[in-house]
Amino acid sequence: MVTPQLMAETPTDPYLSVREDMVRTQLERRGRDISDERVLAAMRAVPRHELVPKSVRHLAYTDRPLPIGHRQTISQPFIVAFMTEQLHPEPTDRVLEIGTGSGYQAAVLAHLVDQVYTIEIVEPLAHRATSDLKRLGYKNIEVRAGDGYLGWPEAAPFDAIIVTCAPENIPTPLVEQLAEGGRMIIPVGPDGGVQELVLLEKRDGKMKKREVMAVRFVPMTGQAAGSD
Repeated sequence: MVTPQLMAETPTDPYLSVREDMVRTQLERRGRDISDERVLAAMRAVPRHELVPKSVRHLAYTDRPLPIGHRQTISQPFIVAFMTEQLHPEPTDRVLEIGTGSGYQAAVLAHLVDQVYTIEIVEPLAHRATSDLKRLGYKNIEVRAGDGYLGWPEAAPFDAIIVTCAPENIPTPLVEQLAEGGRMIIPVGPDGGVQELVLLEKRDGKMKKREVMAVRFVPMTGQAAGSD
């Protein structure tokens, strides 16, 4: 397992047992069936309460999305774990995340892969995530403020891409930046409606597509929405 240097936690940390309860009741239980031990260990390790606003910190380990400001949310722990597991992350992987938000998903990935590149279009959120992830001691995450529709071409290709906001169509630049044999998980569909979480795998330059779950994510903005 990749083990980035993190802020030390002590046995007196009141959230240790709460995180363990989250994993047991929200992720491992029947009907959820998150079974990848590396993913479960990462979910146990990341201090989610440090990556949400103080006003909702008491709800950090509940089975729900939470507001993080600027009309954005942090996904419920199950969705984070499910999307991560679907990517089958390997310790040598370089992963691109579109939609940094609070930095929670990037932190989970940082325990599992070599390097995480993450892009957030809302600049204040990008700056806050950069500060929080640095404060928590993550060394293998790079955060950029920018339009995720365009990806991160100078760091491509990526072994995996995870998108945490929903475009109506899969962005071509992200397909182009996915390595051969790589996997992408992305919600696709209209703003305000039910979207499909889609898993794609690149084989021989072609994308194999599978719909895995109905979801609701905030829309992808910027060029995906037709703006400059």
